[in-house]
Amino acid sequence: MFCPQCGQQQPSEDLRFCSRCGFPLQGVTQILATGGQPLVVPMEGGVRRRSPRYEGVKQGVSLFLIGMVLVPLVAVFSTLVLRRPEMFVPPVAIICFVGGLMRIIYALAFQEGAKSMGQFEPPTYIPPASPQQMGAGAARLGALPPQRTTSASVWRRPDTAELVQPPSVTENTTKLLDKEMKPPDS
Repeated sequence: MFCPQCGQQQPSEDLRFCSRCGFPLQGVTQILATGGQPLVVPMEGGVRRRSPRYEGVKQGVSLFLIGMVLVPLVAVFSTLVLRRPEMFVPPVAIICFVGGLMRIIYALAFQEGAKSMGQFEPPTYIPPASPQQMGAGAARLGALPPQRTTSASVWRRPDTAELVQPPSVTENTTKLLDKEMKPPDS
């Protein structure tokens, strides 16, 4: 098998990447095995999953609609049986209506939406140019450029004696002590 990118002949059909340019060859072997037909990837179980944003909006709307049924039922029950509607109706209304609205807002603002299928285009295959198309002297497609020769006489080994020696660590301290020991000139 030859690499479709650089034309390098591969020593084995089991290689995952081209030995010269690093092109991934696993997909190429699959396309060759199917006779050039593009691979069809079946969807998981045939069921299309909804996006987290869609699910969040759906949960918020459901909570809001449940509140429209639940709040009147709690109001009737607490008025007739418990005789205290102010104790149960406001918390149920807040949880259902405000909670549903907050869930919808959260889903729209922060959760990931569905990925559109129209944005992805697979790269098209461009066969490597043949040596006849590239002209004379270009038989090695995608090879390294020719070697640059540098004469060895231009380069010289540095003389390490030319390097400046760092001052001694104790030299500065010794100078300070000498200054302190001297009697002041009067």
